[in-house]
Amino acid sequence: MSAERKAAPDRIRALAEACAEAALEKKATDVLLLDVRVLTSLADWFVIASGRSDTQVRAIAEAVETAGRARGRRPLWVEGLSHGQWVLLDYGDIVVHVFFGPVREFYDLERLWSKAPRVEMAETKASDGSVQEAAR
Repeated sequence: MSAERKAAPDRIRALAEACAEAALEKKATDVLLLDVRVLTSLADWFVIASGRSDTQVRAIAEAVETAGRARGRRPLWVEGLSHGQWVLLDYGDIVVHVFFGPVREFYDLERLWSKAPRVEMAETKASDGSVQEAAR
C-alpha cells in the first residue's frame, strides 16, 4: 500500500470525485464511483463514465487528466486514448474508466464489481440555473 493511500483516504476520495466532476463537465453520462478498497489491492476507487462518441470519450478522458494535474497528480498509465472506445487512466489508488456507451454495456464493470459500494454522481440545477455536480 502506498504512503498516500495510508495517509489520506479523504484526499484520495476527493480526487476520485474531482475526476467524476471533470467527466460530468464534459457531459459524460452514468458517472459512477465504486469504492473497491475492501475488494482489491489494485486501487481504492474506480470511476466509471460513458461518452456518446469516441470524440467525447477522448474529451472526457483529457478533462479528467487535466483535473488530476490541477491537483498535483498525473496518471501512472493511460491506455486507449487513441481509439476512444475505452480509455483507462491509472492513478494507482484511483482507476478511471471512460467508455463509449455500447462498450461499457458489453464489459459491464458494474456487474463485475457489484459488491463495491457505489456513489453515483448526479447533475443538479443551482438556483441561478447553472449545473452543479453532486454525489448521491
